[in-house]
Amino acid sequence: MKRNILPALIAAGLLFSGAARAATQLITEEEAKLPPPKGAVATDRRGILRGPKVEFVSPSDSVSSPVHLVLKFESFGGARIDPDSVKVMFLRTPNVDLTARVKPFVEASGINIQDAELPAGEYMVRVDIKDSDGRPGTSIFTLKVAPK
Repeated sequence: MKRNILPALIAAGLLFSGAARAATQLITEEEAKLPPPKGAVATDRRGILRGPKVEFVSPSDSVSSPVHLVLKFESFGGARIDPDSVKVMFLRTPNVDLTARVKPFVEASGINIQDAELPAGEYMVRVDIKDSDGRPGTSIFTLKVAPK
């Protein structure tokens, strides 16, 4: 009887570790088909601000899904990034809140999703953060996903 338990535990461990490596569905096909917001333009932050900064690191070019999505957070003046304040929105009509899908990958240093699944297309995403002093920071970037 004891010999049967060990292989079962090993098999359960392999199944669990395989599930942990499953791709993260960031944007669904249905969400990708929603119309873009009217007049939406990706903007760049200008001027000297003390609020936190969100830097879009990768993917740097149009790549096939799944993509390795990396965002870096930077705070100023001794403040720290508040990971609980991070909000991620897919800009469509209506906007799609991606925060719950991204939350497991949020750290004070940024967001790192090894295998984000997205349909082919271009997607504008807005990230809002706050630092420990309550100052806000926002960034809008475009994810370009090539057909498989």
